Amino acid sequence: MGGAVPNPSSAPSAVIALNRLAFGPRPSDLEAGIDDTGRPDWLARWLDRQLSPPDPSPDERDDPEVGRRLAAAKLRIRYPAGDGWSAVDEDRPLACLGQPIEALWPLASNRPAVAGPERQRPRLEVAAATLIRAVHSRWQLREVLVDFWHNHFNVNAAGEPAVAAALPVYDRAVIRRHALGNFRAFLEAVATSSAMQVYLNNRSSRAGAANENYARELFELHTLGRDAYLNALYNRWREVPGALRGAPDGYIDQDVYEAARAFTGWTLEDGAGLGGDARLPVTGRFTYVEGWHDGYQKRVLGREFDPFQSPMADGHRVLDLVADHPATARNLCTALCRRLVADDPPAGLVALAARVWTESRSKPDQIARVVRAIALSPDFMRIRDAKVKRPLELVASFARGAGIDLVPTNPLLGELDGSGQRLFGWPAPTGHPDRMEAWLGAAAMRRRWSLLLGLAENRWETGAIDLAVRFPAPLPAAAAVDRWQGLLHGSEPEPVTTAAILSGMGLADDAMLTPGTKAGDDRLRRVAAFVAMAPRFNQR
Repeated sequence: MGGAVPNPSSAPSAVIALNRLAFGPRPSDLEAGIDDTGRPDWLARWLDRQLSPPDPSPDERDDPEVGRRLAAAKLRIRYPAGDGWSAVDEDRPLACLGQPIEALWPLASNRPAVAGPERQRPRLEVAAATLIRAVHSRWQLREVLVDFWHNHFNVNAAGEPAVAAALPVYDRAVIRRHALGNFRAFLEAVATSSAMQVYLNNRSSRAGAANENYARELFELHTLGRDAYLNALYNRWREVPGALRGAPDGYIDQDVYEAARAFTGWTLEDGAGLGGDARLPVTGRFTYVEGWHDGYQKRVLGREFDPFQSPMADGHRVLDLVADHPATARNLCTALCRRLVADDPPAGLVALAARVWTESRSKPDQIARVVRAIALSPDFMRIRDAKVKRPLELVASFARGAGIDLVPTNPLLGELDGSGQRLFGWPAPTGHPDRMEAWLGAAAMRRRWSLLLGLAENRWETGAIDLAVRFPAPLPAAAAVDRWQGLLHGSEPEPVTTAAILSGMGLADDAMLTPGTKAGDDRLRRVAAFVAMAPRFNQR
């Protein structure tokens, strides 16, 4: 797609930045003076505001407009009567979002038994809230980072009802709370979350039968990364370069096995038996069971763990070691640069970010400092047309640019699922792909165009484009295409794009489009969708 842009350098830097650090610019953002002219420090000042939002709160005190929209939002829920429940067909508010885990955990245990749509309801509500925030939140950069971290610490709420039940708390108290904070604190919040404990099976890990799933992904995905997996080169820990001095270059399977032992006993209050008549409560909250922990000596990343440490100390030490490892800085900073700049970010940019990451590892705003360094680097503005919007970004940026007062609906969430970006429903721990080729196949492109046209025509009752504001008087078709290019692309119209759209719609340059008439409004909406289908809008 990158080669199809006639003049990629024509996009103002504000448009580039807000397509990467936000879910796209609104026309009012550019009209308010966020541009290049006479204000060279605008990005630094914008980052100062965006990187210091108030702590997220259940009632959205930090963003009253989003709070109002969340309170007003409803999703349809419908199912027939079944064994123990009556039929339901209603529009229901997003009631799960602020609930504690113990209030939602009955959906995980299915006690009392409920219909399947009830057990998936928390996932759909978090997905709806994600759309609302992506379009309407004043804290756009936080929303971009929340999306990034949900993919990095992926859990599949569509495949496991217990993960779905835990998702609102995971989103609210883990991902959103730590998205701009300290990575070590973030890592522990993830490790002790009900969603991750279920998804990667650590709640069933016991001394003598340690489950390796969480430990494996902790090393391979969450921290050091696949490039630091050295098992093909070394079979024993002492053979890994640097291991004998406690600073190995990477990790091998022995490290994973030993780390899995360190996390035995980290579990959930899910009613499991403790021996005899004793059982854990059934709340879904994290807990530690000392009797399930393997307390014997361990060795992880070349460091000896003395036997029988204090409760949870073995797991805490593993988290310390992986959070501080140089490979973690490289892996996480590569991922952040890939998300914010390019599929294959320059080595120098990754090194810059990794240096800030390491220098800030004890800071409460470590991640925010790294993001700021990436955004203010020369490479951030120099590299263009190196990313493509994923479906969530496409929907949100079109709604923001076209002025759609977007309301999430079940059909829109279904269309997003069909586009390949099923929110909180990616089955593998890797999360949704973050490279362009994953989103540019023929089938993927057709779904992208269907999303844009459906939004423009309000097929899913998500909100109509307010044409009267943008088109107060009749105008020629060519002028309408040019105006939509200015609104959606944030730059001067390109004649080749105008000509292609007019030809595709069968419109003469001077054909008059009259707002307020059915024919005129229909064409103006379709023009908006076709302008958004242009490569320049799909790239960020």
